[in-house]
Amino acid sequence: MILITGATGTVGSELSRQLIARGIPVRRMTRKALPGFVQGDFEDPVSLRKAIDGVDTVFLLSAPGPWVPDHDRALVAVAIDAGVHRIVKLSAIGSTDEGMPANWHAAGEHAVRDSGLAWTILRPTGFASNVLRWLPAVRTGQPIPNQTGDGQHAFVDPADVAAVAAEALVSGAHDERVYTLTGPALLSVPDQVAVMSDVLGLALRVVDVPLEVYAEQLRSAGLDESVVSVALRGAALIRSGGERTLTNDVQQVLGRPARTFRQWIETHRTLFSST
Repeated sequence: MILITGATGTVGSELSRQLIARGIPVRRMTRKALPGFVQGDFEDPVSLRKAIDGVDTVFLLSAPGPWVPDHDRALVAVAIDAGVHRIVKLSAIGSTDEGMPANWHAAGEHAVRDSGLAWTILRPTGFASNVLRWLPAVRTGQPIPNQTGDGQHAFVDPADVAAVAAEALVSGAHDERVYTLTGPALLSVPDQVAVMSDVLGLALRVVDVPLEVYAEQLRSAGLDESVVSVALRGAALIRSGGERTLTNDVQQVLGRPARTFRQWIETHRTLFSST
């Protein structure tokens, strides 16, 4: 039995679908009570113990935020007590340097490594699906906001992240491995928008958003200052050309190349329809 935390999110839901399609038993955890899911709260050890009872393997994913270290450590502690054999943690690229402010994943990675369990750590780049935040602009013909200038990033298909997670969960071949999961090509926001224009048949435009304007937009949206800090740091890193990592880890695990951004847009093109 595999426990999937964050089971309603982008990766968790896709991972659940892939494992179920393979006939692998899963238990999907979510904080709120939902039909077909087990209720579990990282801040409630009793609920975690109930969720993990009878589970052999855990996929560890907590929603991004300053609470991630505590959530990760709580789940690892319960997993150890419950006799779990293997844990796969979804981390993030560039977020494990403990010298950087608002770091979220380093403590959890350490907890997983030190747990005594079989472990795998996945560090994906930004998801191709993040362009869904542009839906309102695409549907209304407004320019696409660009906070990262001409900086490039190897956006990864979250379905590939889920597929790698599935392999790590079911096979000991990936124990004690750290995989950095990227797409196959470096793209800037203008590059992404050009692909979208071609696939969707739309004349999409881009408008540069200075980082100070971006910061105010995030604060106006009610985001916690720690979240704003991390978002700005990430945007600044890409804008400066400092996040151009490319790996073949997806192909190494799956035996096929990582999917391209164009493939992701082609697969999900109906989402961008204005109707």
